[in-house]
Amino acid sequence: MADRTREAADGAMEGDDGAHGDRGTDGDGIRTFPFPAELAVGGVGIQIGRMGTDRTWHADAPLHRVHRIDFHVVMLFTEGPVRHMVDFTEYEALAGDLLWIRPGQVHRFSRENVYRGTVLTMQPGFLPRATVEATSLYRYDLPPLLRPAPAQLTALQAALGQLRREYEDTATLPLSLHTAVLRHSLTAFLLRLAHLAASSSRASRQQTDSTFTRFRDAVELGFPANHSVSAYADTLGYSRRTLVRAVRAATGETPKGFIDKRVVLEAKRLLAHTDLPIGRVGAAVGFPDAANFSKFFHLHTGRTPAAFRAELR
Repeated sequence: MADRTREAADGAMEGDDGAHGDRGTDGDGIRTFPFPAELAVGGVGIQIGRMGTDRTWHADAPLHRVHRIDFHVVMLFTEGPVRHMVDFTEYEALAGDLLWIRPGQVHRFSRENVYRGTVLTMQPGFLPRATVEATSLYRYDLPPLLRPAPAQLTALQAALGQLRREYEDTATLPLSLHTAVLRHSLTAFLLRLAHLAASSSRASRQQTDSTFTRFRDAVELGFPANHSVSAYADTLGYSRRTLVRAVRAATGETPKGFIDKRVVLEAKRLLAHTDLPIGRVGAAVGFPDAANFSKFFHLHTGRTPAAFRAELR
């Protein structure tokens, strides 16, 4: 794809400072990539095109290292598997899968995999507030990796294809109407995508019984201070054995493993997204003693908190 659309699509995943301008950091050493509006056809707030195989990585901030974006990225894969990290979780996308990365999320491209398919990038503010709410653009609780059924995939491909045709057609309408048509076409695609994301989330919840759901919700509220399985069981009114069975059936983990995993995720987020001293990070996730926090973190990640933070800078 040698035209401007190819350049725009590849540019969304390149690290060329000459094309994108300066990148900032958020005080924690993680580079933030802005939406490259200068590469969008007509300067509109979206880009869409084929994922290129000839991306280059900026020497100072290669995309195989963790980084943030301040815009939405939706990748529809035509080949796989492709492994991609989003918020410290590795996702494996197959042909027909979609990966939706939202503004502010830390992610990393894989050097070992070739990305093939279509990539859509959207600048915050391109769509009106009502559409943003209807399409769940900022539902960070929804899963990034989506696996549509065959009929859903066909409909998403058709909507994305129509959006791409409208994006590339800059000759038949004045810019104001072209932008309006793009907003409508983008909304149609995102409504389908949001329905898929919400349906996937509901299906996941329906597969777990109320015992695990209550435990999960209690851990989400209490993990910064409470790491005790017995305390959660007492609060919820279950025996420890009942809780073990429910959590293992839902996740394959023990209740203690589930709690520790949530604590580790929060610690990673604080280490990556803030410049809090390590002792304060530990205190924020229930370890008043910094040495105990370091031992816990190393046990579960194989790295000290300081080493983990250093890798992101």
